[in-house]
Amino acid sequence: MGIVNFGLIFLNTLVLVSGQFLWKYGLMQKEVNFQNISEIISLFLSPFIIGGLTLYGFATVLWLFILTRVPLSVAYPIQSIAYILAVFGAYFIFNEPLSTTKIAGVLLIMIGVSLIGFSSNSM
Repeated sequence: MGIVNFGLIFLNTLVLVSGQFLWKYGLMQKEVNFQNISEIISLFLSPFIIGGLTLYGFATVLWLFILTRVPLSVAYPIQSIAYILAVFGAYFIFNEPLSTTKIAGVLLIMIGVSLIGFSSNSM
């Protein structure tokens, strides 16, 4: 697969996770009940929500480029690194709990991603 392609996938993953963090932060800034359309429109005008949507747009364009270079069966599972980044990022940024079970799950994901990475080298 190559280090450049892995770097592109990792960049794409970082951008996606950053977008999620912006959305979470934006939602924490105001109480949103999704009860009426004006509340939803107001939410979408939040700079954090707009920023997250912008990052997702960039990540989508980058993903399309990645798919021209890397098989989907390799690229998509590697993108599961997002789960690892999200678990630890949520712990450090949003003070969400980090349990033994979450850490075990992250370790299993890392093992799975490693296996996929190694199997793609034999292609």
